[in-house]
Amino acid sequence: MNYLAIDVGLKRIGLAYSPDGKIVTPLPAILRKNRNQAANELKDVIIKWNIGKLVVGIPYGGSSEEEMTRRIKHFLSLVDYTKEVVFEDESGSSVEAKELLKGEMRTVKDGRIDSIAAMIILKRHLKVI
Repeated sequence: MNYLAIDVGLKRIGLAYSPDGKIVTPLPAILRKNRNQAANELKDVIIKWNIGKLVVGIPYGGSSEEEMTRRIKHFLSLVDYTKEVVFEDESGSSVEAKELLKGEMRTVKDGRIDSIAAMIILKRHLKVI
């Protein structure tokens, strides 16, 4: 089964892919201009990679948990994905991604950190070290 993890942000959507549940790799992030454009680009990725399961990062435990969860679920409704969707705690994934890339990047906001965060979310879900 092909897995896709998404780390939904207001400006970028990080993506990570696994073809088998063992190997996880980041994909180029979606740079978000508006909801519909981002949803359409995500649909294209889902079709291109024949995704069987979508793993979505949700910020559990923070003060904005309820608002972000509502926004993420609304965004997913625009994607209209009909296969399995699971939610995974994304807490600390962006901080961990920045640590992994420390020294390799300056303040480039091209989505690499977001996709590394999505990779971390997918690894947590798959329990891949």
